[in-house]
Amino acid sequence: MKNLFTKVICLITVSVLNAQESKDWPVLKTYDQEHIQKIKMPVGGLGTGTISLTGRGSLEDWEIMNRPAKGFNPTLENWGPVKKKGPFFAIYIEDGNGNKQTRLLEGMQTETSYEGALGAVSNNHGLPRFSNASFKTAYPFGQVFLSDDALPVDVVVGAYNSLVPGNIDDSSIPMAVLNYKVKNTSNKDITVSLSGTIQNFIGFDGNRGKAIKNLNTIREEDGVKGIHYTSNGVDPKSEQWGTMSFVSLNKGQTTYRTAWQKKTSRWDKKRLDFWDDFSEDGVLEKRVNDQANAPMGSLAVKNTLKPGEEKTFRFLISWHFPNRQTWDKPGFQKYIKATVGNYYTTQYKDSWDVISKTIPRLNELENNTKTFVNSLINSDLPEEVKESSLFNLAHLRTQLAFRIKSGHLLGWEGLFDDRGSCFGSCTHVWNYEQTTAFLFGELAKTMRDVEYQYATDDEGMMSFRVYLPLEQGQKWGKAAADGQMGAIMKFYREWQLSGDDAFLEKHWPMVKKTLEFCWIPGGWDANKDGVMEGSQHNTMDVEYFGPNPQMGFWYLGALRASEEMANYLGEKKFAKTCKNLYKKGSQWMDENLFNGEYYEQHIEPPMSEDNVAKSLMHVTSNKGIDLTSPDFQLGNGVLVDQLVGQVFAHLVGLGYLGKEENVKKTLESVMKYNYVENMTSHANFHRSYALGDESALLMAAYPNGRPDKPFPYYTEVMTGFEYTAAVGMLQEGLTEDGLKTIRNIRDRYDGKKRSPFDEAEAGHHYARSMMAWAGILAMTKFQYSAVEKSMSFTSKPGTYFWSNGYSYGTCMVKDKEAELTVLSGNLTLNQFSLDKIGTKNLKNKTINSGNTIKIKL
Repeated sequence: MKNLFTKVICLITVSVLNAQESKDWPVLKTYDQEHIQKIKMPVGGLGTGTISLTGRGSLEDWEIMNRPAKGFNPTLENWGPVKKKGPFFAIYIEDGNGNKQTRLLEGMQTETSYEGALGAVSNNHGLPRFSNASFKTAYPFGQVFLSDDALPVDVVVGAYNSLVPGNIDDSSIPMAVLNYKVKNTSNKDITVSLSGTIQNFIGFDGNRGKAIKNLNTIREEDGVKGIHYTSNGVDPKSEQWGTMSFVSLNKGQTTYRTAWQKKTSRWDKKRLDFWDDFSEDGVLEKRVNDQANAPMGSLAVKNTLKPGEEKTFRFLISWHFPNRQTWDKPGFQKYIKATVGNYYTTQYKDSWDVISKTIPRLNELENNTKTFVNSLINSDLPEEVKESSLFNLAHLRTQLAFRIKSGHLLGWEGLFDDRGSCFGSCTHVWNYEQTTAFLFGELAKTMRDVEYQYATDDEGMMSFRVYLPLEQGQKWGKAAADGQMGAIMKFYREWQLSGDDAFLEKHWPMVKKTLEFCWIPGGWDANKDGVMEGSQHNTMDVEYFGPNPQMGFWYLGALRASEEMANYLGEKKFAKTCKNLYKKGSQWMDENLFNGEYYEQHIEPPMSEDNVAKSLMHVTSNKGIDLTSPDFQLGNGVLVDQLVGQVFAHLVGLGYLGKEENVKKTLESVMKYNYVENMTSHANFHRSYALGDESALLMAAYPNGRPDKPFPYYTEVMTGFEYTAAVGMLQEGLTEDGLKTIRNIRDRYDGKKRSPFDEAEAGHHYARSMMAWAGILAMTKFQYSAVEKSMSFTSKPGTYFWSNGYSYGTCMVKDKEAELTVLSGNLTLNQFSLDKIGTKNLKNKTINSGNTIKIKL
């Protein structure tokens, strides 16, 4: 039986290696040579870490050891002019007439990298490159097109990692798949050799630790050839300990180096030795360097190409670093040092096991990923909506989000270059993020489990930052008004999308307590009138005192969601309480906070700390705040995301929380007052995320005068808040304003000034920008409930992408008919609706993956 199993695996492996290359990868956006220098596309699995493919074709930002590592490119030397090395791929070309050329498989450097204290500052700066480069992408696929008039080849450098909505495991493989497609553009046979070099840097994550006694081992198993990276000296309990693998899936002569030349003098010439060796014949001679703690590993594959022939050289890089530790943001005095592990490393023995288990499924994984991406980019959605939704999905594949050993998903707010930014899955930031729930529902449920099982105390106070290990989750000890109310709405969303009544019943007692917490003495709504007046810490990192739209609409949304859940569970009395508070609060806000153009804040100073529940204030009077006349309020400003609770309510089918006409007028006012056509004319006194001739929506505008000291971010621009306003506009039929807002964001992240895969706020890959996914929901008017087994779409003719966190597909709408296709997962529907046309009873119809049904209304 064992021999039979081995033969089957060998046959599968050979089949994969010999398979004809699949059709071209999907492309949504093309960046020309002027717009590639800032591109860094994350290539990694959900919660596993990542490597980035740059717009020039290099592999940079090696963030695979549990921590962010922007700019970390493992290098051999550490002395000034030769420090910038990093991993690289190169190509050797011989044209048959004895003419030989060797180039990096990269485009030219940007001019900004030409000058430094000791010369050029880009990686491998002195080595020859291709003169022409462009970048094409539809995340998670990235392709760099290289050409040079002096070379008889064109090369496409491709990288991706599988990504399939609803399939968490297939989207969480710690691997980068690299394709180098080489075409002979001459009329003669040529010989080419592709070589990749990666240092064994186990033990050093770019900021901490040290590589000690690392070992590179050649392994060839079942047609797979490569180098396995291990360590005999790094502490097996350290966060930087683990394994890496670098393999070739190619026919042809394969040669290796498990180390580079020993250092023989002060003027170290190891790189020269490698270049000379490879450039001689495309074959690597072995080197021995038993003194190297971090040896270089190189492999090369040599082959021939006939005139016009094209061959794809495929390589895999995998990693396995099991010892993730707890948050370590300096300045938080309650930091607890412990190892919480990584879920992905419980699925594999080491990095070679990742290779072994994935290779037999490579074609399947690629095709499934292409099916997803094509179904989205070929849908009748505006280009800017597809781009913003898909490209911001990349954040989930960085060190922003991670799964600890228990399987729970957690995340930073953003990423600084070498550490996380703002720890603890901050509720008031992650409230905005819509990507996880609608693509990976089970992961979203684990975040709610963290909030209600670990972060909430017996009084109903939810720590808006959760500590690790989870048993210490409540140690932050402070609540955020928007974070806590948004968590209730997120919980309602997860229940609706999953239809998981056991999930609802398990957590409902704590969900209920977090709402009742609003009514404690000194609380947010201590007088229980449906309006938040108390000290409301929020995502602006201040406390608002008095009623305001941002907290008010979150509260109304939480009341509506709680009413629905209470009724479902038969708790009629509590449901009635929620309903009455909602009605009173909604009416009061429309009558008192809406000023005819937008909702504003009425500042109500608490006068004394004695009037504020102790867990609600982060800055107290003994730290300089005057509670009789507090600074940092919104006041009568036009807040860009004042309707965020309303936007969320529409996404989950809870309807209007305020008067429809007031909601629409408010969004018109946001565009009227907050929009800046040219930032050159704008005075910003904080961080700058938009500059020069760029266009954006400001955080707040003050057409009627402002407080002396408004909340600190009021002059800034941040994409997550802009998306919130834009989605609201799309929901209310202000389509061109909404699309214009999204286009402005994506124009700023154009590859020339900023990476299109790295929308920033307090750090790289900021979680709030994943609100962008809601653009798809707003444009399609998609609603789904697994509880009611219902689905609805816009009646506007077209083909639309949909996903509910567990399955996905397309819906083609024409006249009063729809063709509903399930591309992955299974779907059972009792009702199907088209907006403003009607509803069809489907009698619990189950649609399996790959099937389509026609529905006539």
